[in-house]
Amino acid sequence: GMPMEIIVGKMFKLEIWETLLSSMRVGEVAEFWCDIIHTGMYALVSKGMRRIAEGRDPLEGQKHRCGMGNMFDYHSTGYDDLDELQRTPQPLIFIMELFRVEDPSAYKRDTWAMNKEEKLAAVPVLHSEGNRLVLRREFAQAAAKYQEAVICLRNLQAKPLFLPWEDDWLKLESLVTPLVLNYCQCQLELGEYYEVLEHTTELLQKHNDNAKAYFKRAKAHAAVWNEREAREDFLRVAHLDPSMAAAVKKELKQLGERMRKKHVEDRKRYQGLF
Repeated sequence: GMPMEIIVGKMFKLEIWETLLSSMRVGEVAEFWCDIIHTGMYALVSKGMRRIAEGRDPLEGQKHRCGMGNMFDYHSTGYDDLDELQRTPQPLIFIMELFRVEDPSAYKRDTWAMNKEEKLAAVPVLHSEGNRLVLRREFAQAAAKYQEAVICLRNLQAKPLFLPWEDDWLKLESLVTPLVLNYCQCQLELGEYYEVLEHTTELLQKHNDNAKAYFKRAKAHAAVWNEREAREDFLRVAHLDPSMAAAVKKELKQLGERMRKKHVEDRKRYQGLF
């Protein structure tokens, strides 16, 4: 029910389609005959498009590897005609209608479609948008902005150009840390405490002196009744950053009150059982 989008130059599985579309005018319908040298990946492309039409995830069950790797990994596409086409490749005729052409500067790219410069430029914009949404208490939307910015930076860190723990990689990491902390604060507000535990723990494995990460993890532990872990993290915060001692004292007091209340409620609940 929707037109397909192709971003030219991004190595679409059927590269010939970029050539065909680039020869067309807007509003034109054209028919192209393509030799088998250009149609080898059609079965996988069609499989994904059919799944979308059926309301399914086109990547359902697929492993993280190249298209050819997935072709060898799975003996069937789930569609008899596509399986036959994989066994006996043949020329195909494509009929295309070109609805619209957008200028690169006007198209909002997904993260995967951005180059290095575009990703670096997108990060401060996403960070600012996230902050604006937090002020409006739209925490789910803000978390999505912070997460997208982190993905941009993590994708860059994974490139061969950036070697782990060298200067350029560390500069990117310094941008990741506040974004992850902002994301965790949003998740705290949304009550997603185990999400916070996961991301703060991962952050602390790399930066074990980050007081703010310990503080957010402590609050998440407290929220899910992990009293010992919460106290250890709060005390670590006060040790790393004495300026947060007052906040830690307040949190420990609240934790103690909550735990005492919980113990009283538990005793009342269990008295009637024995």
